[in-house]
Amino acid sequence: MADKNEKKVRFFDGVKAEFAKITWPTPKEIAKQTFAVTVISVVLGALIAVLDLAFQYGVDFLIKL
Repeated sequence: MADKNEKKVRFFDGVKAEFAKITWPTPKEIAKQTFAVTVISVVLGALIAVLDLAFQYGVDFLIKL
């Protein structure tokens, strides 16, 4: 039983050591990354909408033939 407890303690000591290595982003970095993700999402959403409309008109044209 002591062996299991010792393994748990070593595991959590390792977790604590790994958490100490983490470098968290600054609020400025988070803001920049959030802005970049938002802009890319909007641009890709618009691109997908334009392609969807183009394909819709193309399919409608082919159906009317």
